[in-house]
Amino acid sequence: LTYGKIKEKDKPFYIRLHSSCVTSETLRGSDCDCVQQLEGAIKIISEKKHGILFYLLQEGRGAGYVGKARDRMLVQASCDQISTFEAYYLMGLKKDHRHYENIPQICDLLGIGNAQFILLTNNPDKIKAMDDLKLQVIQIEQLEFESSPFNSAYLASKQSSGHLLRSASHSTLRGKSAPEPVPLFKPCIVPNAQRFIYCASYYLPMKPINDEILLTDQQFYEMFKYRSIDYYINMPNSCVLSYQVLRNNRFLIKVDVDNLRKHEEQCRNDPVCELLTTPYWFKIHVYYDIISTREFIVLTHGTVGMSHYPIVRLQMESLFNRFPLRHATMRDRFKQSVQHIIRYGVGMILLLADDGRGAGFGAYALDRMLLERGEVSNSDAARKKICVDHDANDYDGSIALLKNHCPQGKIQLIMNKPSSILKKKECIDALAQHRFEIKKWLFLQQEEF
Repeated sequence: LTYGKIKEKDKPFYIRLHSSCVTSETLRGSDCDCVQQLEGAIKIISEKKHGILFYLLQEGRGAGYVGKARDRMLVQASCDQISTFEAYYLMGLKKDHRHYENIPQICDLLGIGNAQFILLTNNPDKIKAMDDLKLQVIQIEQLEFESSPFNSAYLASKQSSGHLLRSASHSTLRGKSAPEPVPLFKPCIVPNAQRFIYCASYYLPMKPINDEILLTDQQFYEMFKYRSIDYYINMPNSCVLSYQVLRNNRFLIKVDVDNLRKHEEQCRNDPVCELLTTPYWFKIHVYYDIISTREFIVLTHGTVGMSHYPIVRLQMESLFNRFPLRHATMRDRFKQSVQHIIRYGVGMILLLADDGRGAGFGAYALDRMLLERGEVSNSDAARKKICVDHDANDYDGSIALLKNHCPQGKIQLIMNKPSSILKKKECIDALAQHRFEIKKWLFLQQEEF
């Protein structure tokens, strides 16, 4: 991503070498600082009006998402007694598998190979890599943000490994662990879908949506044991705006974050301040497909039982929606789906991580270019021109994985709108083939026929 007049080489470029992180940038995870660094770098570059973000598809420090997921599983199983770097060592990996040889090549293509750069990073390895590649880095600017109870141990381990972080070792935050013990297991074949290897499972602390915090009945009564929730609602500067009781004795509490932070400054030990750091807990399950060599991600929330039908969403991703755009359709749909699942109490999201409706980011980019040039009138025409199906997602494989988490086969299915049922024929056919019974349709937006 470039900002400003790239051909103007008389002043240095602010640049960020950023590695992708699907958990924080797509799934709203708060157990790292990746999305903060991404958005922070974009903010600095836009303010300076002259810079480049190199977005590198090097998940898990270049080891891939399977490696990263097993790292997270090992760390959580140890209750943060081992670090992310120690987990990589236990798996026989280097602490960092990333490479940056294509950066000078891209700079040459942009005509700025001999320009000067201000590098936005905390990572000494990136500084060394730029030096080794003979790129002129004249200054380093750090990207450091407030830690949370879920990434404090992670940031401390980064600091111990040499990252230029000032606050990690001085944090007074108490780390928070997963809601249940995380068992370790060896990768194994999925019995009813043997093209898939079940590689890892761990808990993801997800940032709440619209400042609505979810509590169990035990958490609720413990938090408001000494002062009722009405006390915080009726304060002059209300910390709590409202609350509602959900299925299975759960509570959804709407908070005013600014007022709650001010209250925390005055009454740090008040249990209600815990609402600031209470996430939605989803469990991530990671699979490797030995046929397509792709990774599949399933998020689950709650326990599937015979007395209720889990809410299911097949969530497509757009790479651009990882950036802080004004309009991020896929991200908004993901948030709506999470809200449905949180309110109901049981559900799962299967991430279709290939951009361009399964055809990849290249297909999406060509589609977009043809539309913006005016060579075609719509996306369907663009896809015909580039010889790509309207929807290239692997629904058969995806639904087979879904069956692994919902063996009774009775679900509530989230779709974008009623007409999506007709447009997503391949998806509906795959559900029928795997004997799923859709007990209820849930639509993220309504429309008139």
